[in-house]
Amino acid sequence: MVRTLRIPRLVVAAPSSGSGKTTVATGLMAAFTARGLTVSPHKAGPDYIDPGYHALATGRPGRNLDAYLCGTELLGPLFAHGAAGADLAVVEGVMGLYDGAAGQGELASTAQLAKALRAPVVLVVDGSSQSRSVAALVHGFASWDPEVRIGGVILNKVGSDRHEELLREALDEAGVDVLGVLRRTPQAATPSRHLGLVPVAEREPEAVAAVAAMAEQVRAGCDLDALWALARSAPPLTGAPWDPAGALAGAGTPPPAGPRPVVAVAGGAAFTFSYAEHAELLTAAGADVVPFDPLRDERLPESTGALVIGGGFPEVYAPELSANAALRAEVAALAAAGAPVAAECAGLLYLARELDGAPMCGVLDASARMTERLTLGYRDAVAVADSVLAPAGTRVSGHEFHRTRLEPGAGTDPAWGVVRPGPPRTEGFAQGGVHASYLHVHWAALPTAAARLVARAVRPGAAV
Repeated sequence: MVRTLRIPRLVVAAPSSGSGKTTVATGLMAAFTARGLTVSPHKAGPDYIDPGYHALATGRPGRNLDAYLCGTELLGPLFAHGAAGADLAVVEGVMGLYDGAAGQGELASTAQLAKALRAPVVLVVDGSSQSRSVAALVHGFASWDPEVRIGGVILNKVGSDRHEELLREALDEAGVDVLGVLRRTPQAATPSRHLGLVPVAEREPEAVAAVAAMAEQVRAGCDLDALWALARSAPPLTGAPWDPAGALAGAGTPPPAGPRPVVAVAGGAAFTFSYAEHAELLTAAGADVVPFDPLRDERLPESTGALVIGGGFPEVYAPELSANAALRAEVAALAAAGAPVAAECAGLLYLARELDGAPMCGVLDASARMTERLTLGYRDAVAVADSVLAPAGTRVSGHEFHRTRLEPGAGTDPAWGVVRPGPPRTEGFAQGGVHASYLHVHWAALPTAAARLVARAVRPGAAV
């Protein structure tokens, strides 16, 4: 059903990475939530970690909006689905405002998303090494694309009252509203490592304190009333919100009759990467989704008939994962019985024979190790053969993000043929009911993946 969505909204962007988008966006989410507003958090691009901080700030699932993974046509519907019932939506951008998929223009950029959502942009500018030049910088970003509306600037890493005065004078001369000024402070810093920020699930007490510090920094330094007025200036959106049941019906895969199977989904500190829509699609496809923690739980959830293991940082927890031999044996037995198992990146490593010398589940004839080389970027791929997630020939857009190398054994069957970028290559594993790959794929663009997995799941009472 086509609806008119009247929700105040802001896109938090920056000239480049490292300017302070996460601090400002998360602080705004928490500050407005503390004012009694229901805030819907969103993140541009494929990033899994920032949405965890957003969820902590708002009490709602952090949701990704990615034109490359899902297609531009789903940006509005997914936004409307996530923002349902909210008073305000805050979208954290990715990289610099106009940066997107390499070599593909504005595709997957924050600017493209802001235009699709007709949302005003708050530009977070690192003022630490400039004064009057800030006006030229902001003018350039504001004038580059007339369809992108820069509603104002939040100055970050400002050193002193005099520094703030110089920056404000320059921006006033340029006719740009200053909506906030944040001073240099380590108080709200969040720790990073080889793939970015440390996820919330790995440092929850400290993460709670960090989000509270971000909120206080934003409250003290930003004009929340002006930001609220800017958010309310966004025009209405029209369209049909994305709906998991509707997506499945539209793909010709309604839920099967009979008992609902249990789909166990790995979580905890080692497996923190997942899109909220995946669990919603599995539920709509007829499954009972039950989380479990491979670091703590020695058994799979009762009556598990299918398994989903997403991304995360198993390399950080390899000794602990390896020590949980009872669970590793259960995972191996479930896969050997032919139950569907879908694994992405970290899940792929967990299913391998070993990771940095530590025994893993041994479902796949492969060993993995950490390297210094970062593999990062969007990928276009095609299913090499029929699998639990997709029929042969299915084309997908995915994202790869890791610092590991996998050495497969001889005679393994790949999951995907990666067609770009670079020369064609095969990737992942598709064997029996197992589909394991480095590629992160957003199932909102492939709802049949959830339907196929649930259809093959073992029902309660059936022999595994």
